[in-house]
Amino acid sequence: MHHIAWAALLLLLSTAACGTEIEGIKLPERVRLGAESALVLNGAGVRVRFIFVKVYVAALYLPAKAGDGEAILKSEQPRRLFLHMLRNLSAEQINSSIEDALRDTLTAEERQPLDARMAMFTAIFGSMREVRQGTQIAIDYLPQIGTVVTVNGDKHKPIPGADFNQGLLRIWLGGRSRDVDLKNALLGIPPN
Repeated sequence: MHHIAWAALLLLLSTAACGTEIEGIKLPERVRLGAESALVLNGAGVRVRFIFVKVYVAALYLPAKAGDGEAILKSEQPRRLFLHMLRNLSAEQINSSIEDALRDTLTAEERQPLDARMAMFTAIFGSMREVRQGTQIAIDYLPQIGTVVTVNGDKHKPIPGADFNQGLLRIWLGGRSRDVDLKNALLGIPPN
Protein backbone atom coordinates (compact mmCIF):
# COMPACT_ATOMS: atom_id res chain seq x y z
CA MET A 1 0.00 0.00 0.00
CA HIS A 2 2.89 2.34 0.85
CA HIS A 3 4.36 1.83 -2.67
CA ILE A 4 1.04 2.73 -4.30
CA ALA A 5 0.89 6.01 -2.36
CA TRP A 6 4.44 6.90 -3.46
CA ALA A 7 3.68 5.97 -7.06
CA ALA A 8 0.56 8.17 -7.01
CA LEU A 9 2.55 11.07 -5.55
CA LEU A 10 5.28 10.72 -8.18
CA LEU A 11 2.67 10.62 -10.96
CA LEU A 12 1.06 13.77 -9.58
CA LEU A 13 4.41 15.58 -9.36
CA SER A 14 5.47 14.54 -12.87
CA THR A 15 2.13 15.72 -14.28
CA ALA A 16 2.51 19.09 -12.54
CA ALA A 17 6.02 19.52 -13.91
CA CYS A 18 4.76 19.00 -17.48
CA GLY A 19 2.70 22.20 -17.45
CA THR A 20 -0.66 22.31 -19.13
CA GLU A 21 -2.30 21.67 -22.49
CA ILE A 22 -4.80 24.01 -24.16
CA GLU A 23 -6.31 23.39 -27.59
CA GLY A 24 -3.75 20.62 -28.08
CA ILE A 25 -0.85 23.03 -27.43
CA LYS A 26 1.50 21.81 -24.69
CA LEU A 27 2.75 24.62 -22.47
CA PRO A 28 5.72 23.88 -20.22
CA GLU A 29 5.49 24.64 -16.51
CA ARG A 30 8.82 26.51 -16.65
CA VAL A 31 10.85 28.41 -19.25
CA ARG A 32 14.25 30.11 -19.15
CA LEU A 33 15.09 33.57 -20.42
CA GLY A 34 18.84 33.55 -20.74
CA ALA A 35 21.05 31.88 -18.17
CA GLU A 36 19.65 33.60 -15.09
CA SER A 37 15.88 33.92 -15.48
CA ALA A 38 13.74 30.88 -14.73
CA LEU A 39 10.04 31.66 -15.16
CA VAL A 40 6.97 29.71 -14.10
CA LEU A 41 3.67 29.39 -15.96
CA ASN A 42 1.34 31.93 -14.34
CA GLY A 43 -1.72 31.19 -16.46
CA ALA A 44 -2.90 30.45 -19.98
CA GLY A 45 -6.01 30.73 -22.12
CA VAL A 46 -7.43 31.20 -25.61
CA ARG A 47 -8.12 34.48 -27.40
CA VAL A 48 -11.62 34.19 -28.82
CA ARG A 49 -13.23 36.70 -31.16
CA PHE A 50 -16.87 36.88 -32.21
CA ILE A 51 -17.85 34.25 -29.61
CA PHE A 52 -16.53 31.22 -31.52
CA VAL A 53 -13.39 32.17 -33.49
CA LYS A 54 -10.30 30.91 -31.67
CA VAL A 55 -7.31 33.07 -32.64
CA TYR A 56 -4.40 31.96 -30.42
CA VAL A 57 -3.38 30.28 -27.19
CA ALA A 58 -1.62 32.70 -24.84
CA ALA A 59 0.52 31.90 -21.80
CA LEU A 60 2.11 34.22 -19.27
CA TYR A 61 5.39 33.28 -17.56
CA LEU A 62 6.70 35.16 -14.50
CA PRO A 63 9.45 34.67 -11.87
CA ALA A 64 6.69 33.77 -9.35
CA LYS A 65 2.92 33.40 -9.71
CA ALA A 66 0.96 36.63 -9.39
CA GLY A 67 -2.67 37.60 -9.87
CA ASP A 68 -2.49 41.42 -10.08
CA GLY A 69 -2.11 42.67 -13.65
CA GLU A 70 -1.04 46.20 -12.66
CA ALA A 71 1.61 44.90 -10.26
CA ILE A 72 2.96 42.58 -12.98
CA LEU A 73 3.13 45.43 -15.51
CA LYS A 74 4.94 47.75 -13.09
CA SER A 75 7.43 45.15 -11.87
CA GLU A 76 10.98 45.34 -13.17
CA GLN A 77 11.21 41.57 -13.51
CA PRO A 78 11.62 39.35 -16.56
CA ARG A 79 8.43 37.98 -18.09
CA ARG A 80 7.23 36.21 -21.21
CA LEU A 81 3.95 36.39 -23.05
CA PHE A 82 3.81 33.38 -25.37
CA LEU A 83 1.35 33.14 -28.28
CA HIS A 84 0.64 30.06 -30.41
CA MET A 85 -1.49 30.92 -33.43
CA LEU A 86 -4.56 28.75 -34.00
CA ARG A 87 -5.41 30.25 -37.40
CA ASN A 88 -3.77 32.00 -40.35
CA LEU A 89 -3.75 35.80 -40.22
CA SER A 90 -2.27 38.28 -42.65
CA ALA A 91 0.36 40.72 -41.40
CA GLU A 92 -2.17 43.47 -42.04
CA GLN A 93 -4.76 41.74 -39.81
CA ILE A 94 -2.22 41.33 -36.98
CA ASN A 95 -1.00 44.93 -37.13
CA SER A 96 -4.54 46.30 -37.43
CA SER A 97 -5.59 44.24 -34.41
CA ILE A 98 -2.59 45.50 -32.38
CA GLU A 99 -3.33 49.13 -33.31
CA ASP A 100 -7.03 48.72 -32.42
CA ALA A 101 -6.13 47.07 -29.12
CA LEU A 102 -3.71 49.86 -28.22
CA ARG A 103 -6.39 52.45 -29.01
CA ASP A 104 -8.81 50.56 -26.73
CA THR A 105 -6.37 50.03 -23.84
CA LEU A 106 -4.22 53.20 -23.83
CA THR A 107 -5.09 56.88 -23.95
CA ALA A 108 -3.64 59.07 -26.72
CA GLU A 109 -1.22 60.53 -24.14
CA GLU A 110 -0.06 57.03 -23.15
CA ARG A 111 0.34 55.92 -26.79
CA GLN A 112 2.24 58.94 -28.12
CA PRO A 113 5.65 58.24 -26.44
CA LEU A 114 5.44 54.62 -27.67
CA ASP A 115 4.71 55.36 -31.34
CA ALA A 116 8.26 54.96 -32.72
CA ARG A 117 8.87 51.77 -30.76
CA MET A 118 5.43 50.41 -31.67
CA ALA A 119 6.43 50.92 -35.31
CA MET A 120 9.46 48.69 -34.62
CA PHE A 121 7.12 46.05 -33.16
CA THR A 122 4.61 46.11 -36.02
CA ALA A 123 7.46 46.06 -38.57
CA ILE A 124 8.28 42.55 -37.33
CA PHE A 125 4.90 41.32 -38.59
CA GLY A 126 4.86 43.74 -41.54
CA SER A 127 7.90 41.92 -42.94
CA MET A 128 5.84 38.71 -43.09
CA ARG A 129 3.08 38.14 -45.61
CA GLU A 130 1.09 36.12 -43.14
CA VAL A 131 1.31 34.61 -39.71
CA ARG A 132 0.34 31.01 -40.22
CA GLN A 133 -1.46 28.61 -37.92
CA GLY A 134 1.16 27.06 -35.63
CA THR A 135 3.37 30.17 -35.54
CA GLN A 136 4.88 30.67 -32.09
CA ILE A 137 5.56 34.19 -30.83
CA ALA A 138 7.41 34.95 -27.59
CA ILE A 139 7.32 38.51 -26.26
CA ASP A 140 10.04 38.59 -23.59
CA TYR A 141 10.77 41.48 -21.27
CA LEU A 142 14.33 41.61 -19.94
CA PRO A 143 15.13 44.51 -17.59
CA GLN A 144 18.09 46.59 -18.85
CA ILE A 145 17.53 45.21 -22.39
CA GLY A 146 13.86 45.73 -23.25
CA THR A 147 11.34 43.68 -25.18
CA VAL A 148 12.66 40.87 -27.35
CA VAL A 149 10.22 39.36 -29.84
CA THR A 150 10.94 35.87 -31.17
CA VAL A 151 8.87 34.43 -34.01
CA ASN A 152 9.35 30.70 -34.61
CA GLY A 153 12.81 30.86 -33.05
CA ASP A 154 13.88 33.98 -34.99
CA LYS A 155 14.88 36.70 -32.48
CA HIS A 156 14.40 40.32 -33.43
CA LYS A 157 16.28 43.40 -32.26
CA PRO A 158 15.31 44.42 -28.69
CA ILE A 159 12.82 47.26 -28.34
CA PRO A 160 14.01 49.44 -25.44
CA GLY A 161 12.07 50.69 -22.44
CA ALA A 162 9.99 49.24 -19.64
CA ASP A 163 7.23 51.68 -20.68
CA PHE A 164 7.01 50.03 -24.10
CA ASN A 165 6.55 46.56 -22.62
CA GLN A 166 4.02 47.85 -20.10
CA GLY A 167 2.02 49.57 -22.85
CA LEU A 168 2.07 46.53 -25.10
CA LEU A 169 1.13 44.04 -22.36
CA ARG A 170 -1.76 46.28 -21.24
CA ILE A 171 -3.56 44.74 -24.23
CA TRP A 172 -3.70 41.47 -22.26
CA LEU A 173 -3.22 42.47 -18.60
CA GLY A 174 -4.39 46.08 -18.27
CA GLY A 175 -7.52 47.51 -16.70
CA ARG A 176 -9.13 47.96 -20.14
CA SER A 177 -8.07 44.62 -21.58
CA ARG A 178 -9.99 43.63 -24.72
CA ASP A 179 -10.58 40.05 -23.55
CA VAL A 180 -11.37 39.85 -19.83
CA ASP A 181 -11.68 36.04 -19.88
CA LEU A 182 -8.19 35.71 -21.39
CA LYS A 183 -6.80 38.29 -18.94
CA ASN A 184 -8.20 36.30 -16.01
CA ALA A 185 -6.81 33.05 -17.43
CA LEU A 186 -3.34 34.63 -17.78
CA LEU A 187 -3.55 35.90 -14.19
CA GLY A 188 -4.56 32.43 -12.97
CA ILE A 189 -8.03 33.60 -11.90
CA PRO A 190 -10.56 30.76 -12.27
CA PRO A 191 -13.66 31.46 -14.44
CA ASN A 192 -16.88 32.39 -12.64
